[in-house]
Amino acid sequence: MAFKAPFRSIATSARQSLKIGMIPADGIGREVLPGAKAAIQALGSSLPKTEFIDLLAGFEYFTKTGTALPDETVEVLKNECDCALFGAVSSPSRKVVGYSSPIVALRKKMDLYANIRPVSSVAPNPGEKQQVDLVVIRENTECLYVKQEIQTIGENGKEARATRLITERASRRIGEMAFKTALARPRKHVTIIHKSNVLSITDGLFRETVRAVPALPGVNGEYDSVTVAEQLVDSAVYRLFREPHIYDVMVAPNLYGDILSDAAAALVGSLGLVPSINAGDTFVMGEPVHGSAPDIAGQNIANPLAAIRSAALMLRHLGYGDGADRIENAVDEVIREGRYLTPDLGGKSKTSEVVREVVERI
Repeated sequence: MAFKAPFRSIATSARQSLKIGMIPADGIGREVLPGAKAAIQALGSSLPKTEFIDLLAGFEYFTKTGTALPDETVEVLKNECDCALFGAVSSPSRKVVGYSSPIVALRKKMDLYANIRPVSSVAPNPGEKQQVDLVVIRENTECLYVKQEIQTIGENGKEARATRLITERASRRIGEMAFKTALARPRKHVTIIHKSNVLSITDGLFRETVRAVPALPGVNGEYDSVTVAEQLVDSAVYRLFREPHIYDVMVAPNLYGDILSDAAAALVGSLGLVPSINAGDTFVMGEPVHGSAPDIAGQNIANPLAAIRSAALMLRHLGYGDGADRIENAVDEVIREGRYLTPDLGGKSKTSEVVREVVERI
């Protein structure tokens, strides 16, 4: 992975132990999270004494208990954990009475307002320039994901409406995260993604607020070296596939960021390679971008590399950059050699075999 600077490092100087909440949730989440755990354990004494705390959530848990995110999980994260790793969640495409996505709820309850998704290819040789090296920064708490929908009966039959919430506060916070991230990268470039030619009020507020970040009180020219562009979301997707090299840091409202980062994964070969963190000011949770993949769950063929990279991103955010480097370099070596790859990358290796190879290189 090319990104080497912490997005917003949380102080580590006084930490004597590192307590990590582990939420495998659904499907292949239960198969890839152990790989992330093994990678962290392989770092040994370079980290404080590490403790893993198993926690419950997910659609499968909901089908058994009627609750997708138990209060106990949230309380343990808030009161006992320094950080967390989340596996994957199954979210049905049909309406299920009483069910709401636990990952969406966790982001809100823990105020993890930034979903940060680096997307980078692995160069054929170490030190060579990568073909793809960008970061999608997605606002994590609002947009259509506030999940306020109604259905009524009108003169044309059923009518469905959804509330889209964009606030100045959330847009400013994600804008600040984008500029801080760009400042730590060589190109120092931010592209604001929106559709304000149609959604002039909601996307207009997002666009204007992010553009105003360099002029905020107290910034004092900190972002003068950061260049700013903007792109309509539909043309951004087109240019992402045609000219991925033009992008450095892309900042977007929740829905656009979700779509863009999944699309960008196609540029590097698989969703199974793309990590993310959900970050707030005092807590961080790693989460692979892929879903629960029920079609391959239980077969030991899920790609664990996104989960392992997510663990590295989490550690980097906490200030453990050396450990993150060791994990990321090990992953890059495995990808570069191409001997141990899961089927999504054209290989025949098992999940456990890929994890073993990464751990050996750490």
